Amino acid sequence: MKFTTLPRLFTMIFVTTLFYAPIYGQENLNYQTPPKEILELADYERTPAVMIDSHNKFMIFTYRNTYKSLDELNQPELRLAGLRINPVVNISSTVTYINNLKIRKVGETSETQFVGLPSNPKISNIQLSPDEKNLAFTHTTDSGVELWVANIESRRANKLFKRYLNANMGNPICWSRDGSYLIVRVLPQNRRAIIDESKNIPNGPIVSISEGKVSQNRTYQDLLKNKNDEINFETIASSELWRVGLKEGDSNLFLKADIYASESFSPDGEFIMITTIEQPYSYIVPLNRFPQISRVYSKDGELIKEVNSVPLIEIQPKGFSSTRIGKRSMDWRADKPATLYFVEALDGGDQSVKAEYRDMMYTWEAPFNNEPKQMIKVPQRFAGVIWGDDNTAILRDMWYDTRMTSTYIFSPSSLSLEPKMITRRNRQDVYSDPGSFETRKNQYGRYVLAIENGNLLLIGDGYTKEGQFPFIDEFNLKTLKTKRIYQSEYKDKKEDIISITDFKKGIALVRIQSKRDYPNYYLRNFRKKSDPQMLTNFPNPFKKLERVHKEVIKYRRNDGVVLSGTLYLPENYNKNSGEKLPLLIWAYPEEFKDASSASQSTHNPNEFTAPSYGSFVYWVVRGYAVLDDASFPIIGEGSDEPNDTFVEQLVANAKAAIDAVDSLGYIDRNRVGVGGHSYGAFMTANLLSHSNLFAVGIARSGAYNRTLTPFGFQNEQRNYWDAPNVYNTMSPFMNAFKMKTPMLLVHGEADNNPGTFTLQTERYFQALKGLGAPVRMVILPKESHGYAAKENILHLLWEQDQFFEKYLKK
Repeated sequence: MKFTTLPRLFTMIFVTTLFYAPIYGQENLNYQTPPKEILELADYERTPAVMIDSHNKFMIFTYRNTYKSLDELNQPELRLAGLRINPVVNISSTVTYINNLKIRKVGETSETQFVGLPSNPKISNIQLSPDEKNLAFTHTTDSGVELWVANIESRRANKLFKRYLNANMGNPICWSRDGSYLIVRVLPQNRRAIIDESKNIPNGPIVSISEGKVSQNRTYQDLLKNKNDEINFETIASSELWRVGLKEGDSNLFLKADIYASESFSPDGEFIMITTIEQPYSYIVPLNRFPQISRVYSKDGELIKEVNSVPLIEIQPKGFSSTRIGKRSMDWRADKPATLYFVEALDGGDQSVKAEYRDMMYTWEAPFNNEPKQMIKVPQRFAGVIWGDDNTAILRDMWYDTRMTSTYIFSPSSLSLEPKMITRRNRQDVYSDPGSFETRKNQYGRYVLAIENGNLLLIGDGYTKEGQFPFIDEFNLKTLKTKRIYQSEYKDKKEDIISITDFKKGIALVRIQSKRDYPNYYLRNFRKKSDPQMLTNFPNPFKKLERVHKEVIKYRRNDGVVLSGTLYLPENYNKNSGEKLPLLIWAYPEEFKDASSASQSTHNPNEFTAPSYGSFVYWVVRGYAVLDDASFPIIGEGSDEPNDTFVEQLVANAKAAIDAVDSLGYIDRNRVGVGGHSYGAFMTANLLSHSNLFAVGIARSGAYNRTLTPFGFQNEQRNYWDAPNVYNTMSPFMNAFKMKTPMLLVHGEADNNPGTFTLQTERYFQALKGLGAPVRMVILPKESHGYAAKENILHLLWEQDQFFEKYLKK
């Protein structure tokens, strides 16, 4: 396998058919930075993230850089079976490292540095022990991934193990139940070298076979391509499992080398379920659909039982509610010492088959000498279970085509009792969302339903027609009725209820923010309704935006659907002056099955204003009006599919947004720009092709030719041959001759998102250029679907600003 790196003196190549140097097809351009007003906002110090223990005794603060550097992206990379890894150090090449750890007890006023951290920390895979006394993490050196542990009480960290870990398959750390040792994935000794494709002569052609069975696989990135890729995949994915104690030198081999996908201790710690990846591998699906075998071992490494075997999944029925046959969703029951549960499809996994019941859930008690027991069957597809105790558990099912979800309460020990449905609703109907059942740790350290005095507690987001008012409800287990015991009443702030930390006293962890106040954590007594106790006091890093005007506006589409968006106006703009501003709209389309749900709003005007490259909010300081996160619903009611009228609805959404802001008297409707990322870029290209509403568009990391994603895209379940007119009409590439509006196309050079290959932008640009459209293409070196490097992000902001200034300001 050949590894490539960028030269140290970075030069970017931009392709253009307009401005700067219009007689050339390419432009050699060094990295640029945006204007001072934007740079002051973009070049800020990121606030640390916060972890709080379950007993609300201490907080751990994790620090990382605001952006990665291009040098961090410019590392050796191997792309195999859906993985992107650095084969030199054996961890994901896309990992974002933490560079510092601090701790503070609740009640203390300042953080304390963990002592003994490695120099130049590159920390990831943080995991708190079940007893919450120690914090395990990995540190990546130039040679490999090390295992470290920090003690919470002493606030001291130390390296725990001499061997390098293998983090290529994800987090390599698994704590034992009592927190006295870890099971870790370790690089095998005498590991095979990576095969360098550039030096290898093939022994023959690559042959793939279809058995004539109908299947529908999405377009995946970074797949295996040949036998050498298979060998390299085995090399980078194989690990030994080691048992590592908390004392230096206390370690021994637990299981020999294999491709380990997951490890999970039973709640009582006596057993561990381990899943491995098996052959044959596939060249058309990623590793999560390779064959897998799950085995249960004793905590001492003795094989107890093979509990599941999953074949290669290349063929599966069409539809988002279809699934594979066999045991799936296998895990430990959180309320039992050592009992597995799993689900099996009753309809062959095929959503097109008519069936009264779709799924059956089973339980299986260790040591698994008896047959699994049937527990509960559901009429829709299983969507999750929360265990409580012998008498109470909550199960949810859902069906994609109808967007319906149901919640049931049942007694795990009394299977003769029918489960009771407690809610049935459209999952996109946010105004009817009853909230989520709160959990707490049991005697096994697992999260189960929090049952207090015959009640459960629900925490809800609290979206309503009047605004957002999060709440806590009591759910009575006898009457199955709810009673509201707390609801946020803020008019000028936004409160998020994170969790309940003391059920008897009624203490909840909440996060409170406003337009101008950075989100901070508090403890609130929701029973006494007293003022909350502040836990953190992070300052606002974007003070330049404190005085900009911000409001949520609501407006109607021509068919009556209610839309909304967050409108920003410059700081010193006089609404009564008659001055007409240029307008920027940032949006992302979303599919719905009913107009009522599509008309609901989740915008909150009191949400803290935090600009990022993912929106146009920066440009409010450059004299633009900005409509951020504008509603762009695509609705298909009954038997109609949303995408059957995608273009018409897209244009109607855009016109309604422009009309709404124009009616306020703030904008010049002839100077409106639109932009989006991924599916939002797809939206942008379609709007510029099928309307004359916009003067400019920014399309980033999109897919423009839907024949290159023929077996579905986004939420489209039909394949190209089911609905060729839909695919062709929705494809900007097929309508490139209609696109006459200036457009900036941006894409990461190494896009890893299914369907949005960098080739999509390159081919679309070639079509537009050949047809004489005014378009500029920027390929950001080494970037994936989301952008990470500071150099690239600042240059992106410069590119967008240049485009806006040319086509909207001048």
